[in-house]
Amino acid sequence: MSKKEDTEESLKPSLDNNESSQRLEAIKNLIFGENIQEIDQEFQLIKEHIEKRKLELESLIEITQKELNTAIDNLETDLNIRITDLDAKVDENVDDLNHRKMDRAALGNMLVTMGEKIMKG
Repeated sequence: MSKKEDTEESLKPSLDNNESSQRLEAIKNLIFGENIQEIDQEFQLIKEHIEKRKLELESLIEITQKELNTAIDNLETDLNIRITDLDAKVDENVDDLNHRKMDRAALGNMLVTMGEKIMKG
């Protein structure tokens, strides 16, 4: 055999395989063509549905995140106000206690003075 015949022989199975593949694909399209199109449409609908839900969830996550940040900011403000109020009340109570101690001291001094007057009198 010559090289030309060898080349033709080696291409022949390849052409046969390619032709067979094309025929098989054509038969598959004839038999399953409508079903494949329906399946492709269903997959496309499912894909669109998933994408829509994904966008909805992303939007919901964003809204929830904003609400949480607002709630945290409000809580922080409320806590700062309460802490400031508590500090003021503690300071007021400390001042009141100091005043009461001074009143007791003054009362004690008055009692001593009265006692001295009673003893003299």
